[in-house]
Amino acid sequence: MSKIIKNLKQFSTANERLEGAHLLCPGCAHSIIVRELVNCTDHNLVIANATGCMEVCTAVYPYTAWDTSWIHIGFENAATSAGAIAETYKVLERKGRLNKNAENTKVLAIGGDGATYDIGFQFLSGAVERGHDFTYVCLDNEVYANTGGQRSSSTPVGASTTTTPAGSQSIGNKTTKKDMIGIMAAHGAPYVAQVAPNKWKDMIMKFQKALEINGPTFVNAMSACTTEWRFPSHQTITVSDLATDSLAFPLYEIENGVYTINYRPKNIVPIKDYLAIQGRFKHLFKPGNEHIIEEWQKRVDKKWVQLQKMEEMTNS
Repeated sequence: MSKIIKNLKQFSTANERLEGAHLLCPGCAHSIIVRELVNCTDHNLVIANATGCMEVCTAVYPYTAWDTSWIHIGFENAATSAGAIAETYKVLERKGRLNKNAENTKVLAIGGDGATYDIGFQFLSGAVERGHDFTYVCLDNEVYANTGGQRSSSTPVGASTTTTPAGSQSIGNKTTKKDMIGIMAAHGAPYVAQVAPNKWKDMIMKFQKALEINGPTFVNAMSACTTEWRFPSHQTITVSDLATDSLAFPLYEIENGVYTINYRPKNIVPIKDYLAIQGRFKHLFKPGNEHIIEEWQKRVDKKWVQLQKMEEMTNS
């Protein structure tokens, strides 16, 4: 990796590229994730930020929390914008028109799960298929948190949202979460990974790797939402710990088709412990809904077995 990548000491003493003066909710994991993303490298960063919580709360005109080159782009086309920026830099470099400050520039796209899994999916698909040199980071809080708490295709089964409310005739969301990691890998992206803010060293290393690899790279970051997941704001990391330790959100990467599991919990906790701490799942603990929790557990167990098999097969 390039010398532009920071070691732990350099990272911990780095100047802030995302200032604390923003309007994100107390306990929001977005700021934890993005702060580490922009501070983990000395590359010049150009960021295309899709409409969403991160954009709305960090750039209230005429103020900004960003100490990088940053553009707010539409809900759907952050990947398209990032791809265009990356191609522009290639053309300028070929023509000898890049100055020294621009030579070590990396292009980022940032979007929530609504902008990534749904509204911007075809734009992301096209940008990755075309092979643009940029890194896309999805801040995955499994809901349209910025626009009223509606379900997205990242919303897990059983979650109560404003468009899939739980009630006497409903268990909440009836569909399962889309596998964006698998989809991006199937597009031929040279590097895709899943991260969570509680395992911050793993997260930083994956961000650094994604930035250094040529071509389109994709990182899905679990971003616990205190507002829509309905847990106290001081429990963000506790919820994140339960997500990774229950394997609801396994941490792994796929590099050129090779799977690597980055975190194996010493003591795997039952999925019900992860669900119980979040108000969006409280109805699942009422009599008659036990089968949804059982379905969750079976699905998580199956996914974990599949991941281990893929790791074994692709590393043999």
